[in-house]
Amino acid sequence: QVQLVESGGGLVQAGGSLRLSCAASGRTIKSYAMAWFRQAPGKEREFAATVSWSGDRTYYADSVKGRFTISRDDAKNTVYLQMNSLKPEDTAIYSCALGRYGYGLGNFRTGEYGYWGQGTQVTVSS
Repeated sequence: QVQLVESGGGLVQAGGSLRLSCAASGRTIKSYAMAWFRQAPGKEREFAATVSWSGDRTYYADSVKGRFTISRDDAKNTVYLQMNSLKPEDTAIYSCALGRYGYGLGNFRTGEYGYWGQGTQVTVSS
């Protein structure tokens, strides 16, 4: 049984930073693309960032580009999201996702991911 557990969320002032972690169990993340999505209150889930299976390709939503960095540590079976220069509009539940197919390059489409975590709350105050 595959499980993804996010951690690192919390309350931070605008301009601050947080580092989210997503620990996987039940399957190695090696050879799979990983991604972070977020969902703000009253809004649909949206893509934030993805990293390819090899770790050498990353892709970001325009809204977070230049402020967020996704990375992976296959030895720890964990993916990270470093979030800097946070804004109130970044407030959301952040969830990680494991690619549905092996050797994925990463994608913004939710259908490309087969497993999802429950999410961690990030709240940015103004």
